[in-house]
Amino acid sequence: MKSIYLLPIIFTGFLFLHSLAQNTIAETISGKNLEKATFAGGCFWCMEKPFESMKGVMSVTSGYSGGYSENPNYENYSAGNHLEVIEVVYDSELVSYEQLLEVFWRQVDPTDPGGQFGDRGKAYSTAIYFHDENQKKLAELSKSELDKKGVFDKPIVTPILSVKIFYPAEEYHQDYYKNNPLRYKWYRSGSGRDQFLQRVWNGQPVQEKTSEQDLRHKLTPLQYYVTQEEGTEEPYNNEYWNNKKAGIYVDVVSGEVLFSSIDKYDSKTGWPSFSRPLEPGNIEEKVDSKLFMTRTEVRSKDAGSHLGHVFEDGPEPSGLRYCINSVALRFVPKQEMEQEGYGKYLKLFDK
Repeated sequence: MKSIYLLPIIFTGFLFLHSLAQNTIAETISGKNLEKATFAGGCFWCMEKPFESMKGVMSVTSGYSGGYSENPNYENYSAGNHLEVIEVVYDSELVSYEQLLEVFWRQVDPTDPGGQFGDRGKAYSTAIYFHDENQKKLAELSKSELDKKGVFDKPIVTPILSVKIFYPAEEYHQDYYKNNPLRYKWYRSGSGRDQFLQRVWNGQPVQEKTSEQDLRHKLTPLQYYVTQEEGTEEPYNNEYWNNKKAGIYVDVVSGEVLFSSIDKYDSKTGWPSFSRPLEPGNIEEKVDSKLFMTRTEVRSKDAGSHLGHVFEDGPEPSGLRYCINSVALRFVPKQEMEQEGYGKYLKLFDK
């Protein structure tokens, strides 16, 4: 019973400490050396880490800005003409705005007016939003100097605009690279961002392949056995052989898009079977001569995961049967595709 009577006291103490902490944070943020910078560089997941890694950067927040609608969210920000942006709070005594600009240019393709890499549409286009006249002047000078250097083979089209209201994105978008490191790594690679930056900037590091230790930590023993050691799961005793829900199937390691429920059919074999891949470029085929027969093995391109095999006894018009292990896949239901970054595939299910 004593604990019940102590609750009001404990709660009051918690409120006091919380208020004290918030006041301390507010005092820190309002310090005379702290300033804000706002950049749009396509997918905001990919823009947080480079800035958070800089000495003098206090915080980086993903969000929406540049449009006309109020209180946008991930479901409707594009309709309101907003862009995905990041808001950077930095100590101007430790890091300059010019240094932030240099990092920004090295994360994007500023010659692309229609989006960034695999993400298309205005919502993913680039922009620099200045907070004062000094930022405007420095941004314009930086853009002009970069154009003169001829780093890119086309003109730089990134606009420099006056800052508008910033709306923080949902919590699950914040620090995505920390909370979903493997998916983030393969998203960057799968979109083509890393390859472009490496080609343009000569040495911009491409994401490293996931280590064996990380894979063993991430995957179940059966997932590791199948994807990394070319094993096979049991027929009819696996997760997706009879899954009939609408959605897409991605590589369990990397998140690469592989197959769609639209092309899935019952092959009477006990394994998930597809008549064709959703993204043929994410599939690699290799000759498999094990088990005293010659078969065609199927692997994911970026992760190199063993998926299964493809046979020439499938339905028309392809005549192919991609026989895939469930444990090599992760199913993303239609209603979760937008949230997980696969929104561009939703149009497949509109028919």
